[in-house]
Amino acid sequence: MTGHGGNIYRAAEETGLPESRIIDFSASINPLGISRKVEREIIRNIRYLINYPDPDATELRQHLSKHHHINEDSILCGNGSTELIYLIPKALKPKKVLVPQPTFSEYERAVFQNIVPPTHPSPARGEGEGGGGKLIKYLILNKENNFETDPDAFIKAMKSCDMAFLCNPNNPTGGLVKRREVLKIAEAAEKLKCHLVVDEAFIDFCPGDSVIKEVQAYSYLIVLRSMTKFYALSGLRLGYGVFPLRLIEMLNRHKEPWTVNTLAQEAGVAALDDRTYVTKTLALIKKEKRFLEGGFRKIGVRFFHSDANFYLLKINNADGICIALKRKGVLVRDCSNFKGLDSTYIRVAVRTRRENTILLKELLKFT
Repeated sequence: MTGHGGNIYRAAEETGLPESRIIDFSASINPLGISRKVEREIIRNIRYLINYPDPDATELRQHLSKHHHINEDSILCGNGSTELIYLIPKALKPKKVLVPQPTFSEYERAVFQNIVPPTHPSPARGEGEGGGGKLIKYLILNKENNFETDPDAFIKAMKSCDMAFLCNPNNPTGGLVKRREVLKIAEAAEKLKCHLVVDEAFIDFCPGDSVIKEVQAYSYLIVLRSMTKFYALSGLRLGYGVFPLRLIEMLNRHKEPWTVNTLAQEAGVAALDDRTYVTKTLALIKKEKRFLEGGFRKIGVRFFHSDANFYLLKINNADGICIALKRKGVLVRDCSNFKGLDSTYIRVAVRTRRENTILLKELLKFT
């Protein structure tokens, strides 16, 4: 079992509350829910579920190509961007991979699952480098520096690696590496012949810092995108990656067929066409982030600056708070299983005003 947020089913089972009564701050999903255009397309295409989905997701890739002004042939779609996170080490077989910490845990898991022989144990939590010929090199982000990624430190750490993961904005800290700095890292990766995998799962909340259009200019830059966060398509599982053309054939040889279902493909097309939804989302998130930040300051909860739709909070007895909140049907993300964090950190998503107000009132009881 993975230790991610968003498991309302388990929470309902443990608390006895109906799923509809649970407010989920543990998964950072657009509080608007799916757009009406997406909903209509899903209903309209249910009749086609008797047919296999397009294995190449042709229409969706064409829309993505126009949306981002990139080469259609450089795009691979996946069952969420997580499928592609696992596909990359499986296909490219890196010898040493740089992973900053704290960050999304699936990078490390994907490397060990696809590279380390099944009989070889994964590294113990907290070790600097793990087994499998010391496959992973960790770059520990400094809490005194608000867990920000230092591009120069990243480049220095990357010198002994042939693959590196950079989550931007970072999960769970929310910190953003500016576009010019990511390109500085990409330049270094090019010289080092190190595949730089930039995971932009939350970049839709700060689109000006995406480097997705730059992939065509680099032979070692890979950009992953998710449609489950901003577009609230978590249950359909939809993501995509943009790759140097030289890698596409190799990746396709290792990729399983039909992983993006028919409804996900149609939902992705409809979501990209709904500009009103994008505008409403950005306005809502901006407004509610101001509200939450003001509330955190008022009740004395330390939060870290975030460029995404969630916040990392530092609060004493965070693990106990998670349990107490869950009993009331309020889920927050316990961050104690992230390397570099401990039982004094939680992550909370930005939700609606009513829900955000409930969260602040509940947190006040513990400060």
